[in-house]
Amino acid sequence: MTPGYQSGEDVHFTQDQLQAIADALADTSEGLTGTEIGFLLQTCNITDTDPAMTKRHRLYNAFAHEQNRSKERTRILAFIRKSMKPTRFAREPGRFEPMRANLNRALAFAGISVDATGKLESATKAGTLGEAERRARELRADLLSRGVHGDVLFFCKEELLHDNYFHAVLEAVKSVADKLRKRTGLLDDGAVLVDRAFSGNPPILAINGLRTKSEHDEQKGFANLLKGTFGMFRNPAAHEAKVNWAMSKDDAEDLLSLVSLIHRRIDAATMPPRV
Repeated sequence: MTPGYQSGEDVHFTQDQLQAIADALADTSEGLTGTEIGFLLQTCNITDTDPAMTKRHRLYNAFAHEQNRSKERTRILAFIRKSMKPTRFAREPGRFEPMRANLNRALAFAGISVDATGKLESATKAGTLGEAERRARELRADLLSRGVHGDVLFFCKEELLHDNYFHAVLEAVKSVADKLRKRTGLLDDGAVLVDRAFSGNPPILAINGLRTKSEHDEQKGFANLLKGTFGMFRNPAAHEAKVNWAMSKDDAEDLLSLVSLIHRRIDAATMPPRV
C-alpha cells in the first residue's frame, strides 16, 4: 500500500462504488457466503443492519450505514482487507483469484486494487463507462468480421473491459469448461475434465472418427490444446501471474479466435457408442 493511498483512507466511497463493491464481494457464485459476511461485519465492528436480506443488499446496506454513521470508509476498507486475506482461502484456493478479479473491477473506479497478497494499494482510476463501451463495440465488431463463435461474442461486454481485455478472454475460457461439463455430464474442471472427456477407448467425446493413427493423434493434440489453454487462464498459480496482464486488443482477438475454434470443435464432437 503506497503512502498516497494511506492518506486517502478517509475519503468516501460514492453510492455507485459501494454498490459495485458489495456486488463483487457478495457475488452469487464467487463471492462471500452469508456466514462469512456476518462474521466479517462483526469482526470489523460494522452493524449488520439487514441480516435477512439477500447478500448483496445486506452488505451494501451495512456499508452505507457505516459510512453515513462514521463519515469515513476506514472500517469498510478493513472489511475488504480481511475478506481478501489469502489464508482465508487455504481450503478453497480456487475462490481467491475470481473473487479478486471481480472486486478489482469494482475498486478500479475508486483508484484502489487488491494485489496478489490480498493487500490494498493505489491504482490508476479506471476510464469512463463510455470508454469501456467503445472498447467492447470495437472488439465485438472485429470478432464478427472474423466469424467467431457466438458463445465467444457473449463475453465482449463492457463490464469485462474496464481494465483491459484479459477478463473477457478469461471468462470466454471458463465457458469452454462449462460447455464440456454440459455435453458430458462431468463435474470436473481443468486438465482432469479434459482427460475424462477426451481419453479412453472410446472417449466420451471424439472430434473425428478415430479410425486412423492420425485421427487419434489429432484427438490427443486437441486435448493438449485444451489443457494448455486452461493451464494458462484457469490454473490458480498461473492465474495469479496473469491477472494484471496488460493484454492488447490484438492479443485478445487472437486468443478469442482460438477459443472460438475450441468451441466449434466441441460442438461438432460426437459421443461414440460405449459397449
